[in-house]
Amino acid sequence: MKKVTLTSQARRTFRGHSRGFTLVEVLITIALIGAIGVAFFSFMSAATSALIHADERTIAENLARRQMEYVKAWGYNSTLVGNQTSYPKITGIPPGYTICSVAHNGSVVDMGNVIIGIPWDSANNRTATSNTGLQKIALVIKHKYENNEYKEIYVFISNNPNWALGVKITLEGYIRESGT
Repeated sequence: MKKVTLTSQARRTFRGHSRGFTLVEVLITIALIGAIGVAFFSFMSAATSALIHADERTIAENLARRQMEYVKAWGYNSTLVGNQTSYPKITGIPPGYTICSVAHNGSVVDMGNVIIGIPWDSANNRTATSNTGLQKIALVIKHKYENNEYKEIYVFISNNPNWALGVKITLEGYIRESGT
């Protein structure tokens, strides 16, 4: 068997005569690791916030589409009260979410267990004062946060900015009377 001999530099290293790291090198390393850690956690925070916002929008969009399909399946209601008619809201709305309607004057209203349909004049692309056989329904989904403040959720951009001023984000749909 052959005997292994260490070089003089290796001997000094194992005996404790090595130079090691200086304080400046250690501080620079700690600062670099800290900067990378802050950047990483900032990225994670932004990603989490984006994920929460996307989840909120998805729930809102699904609620609005579900409500519109429910109204379409319910059928046309020609009875007008105050230049509008009402349709029942869907059940199973998640806690903190509210489905609101856009009234004849363009304001966002929560009518409890109903949403409203507005008679629509399609020739002039505006609200009508009598039954025309066509109703427009605009929904705004709101989400209540822990601090009890509501936030209007992006659902679908309205295609008619002149109607429902102040309501920038709605899901709109129409329901027709069967004979028209």
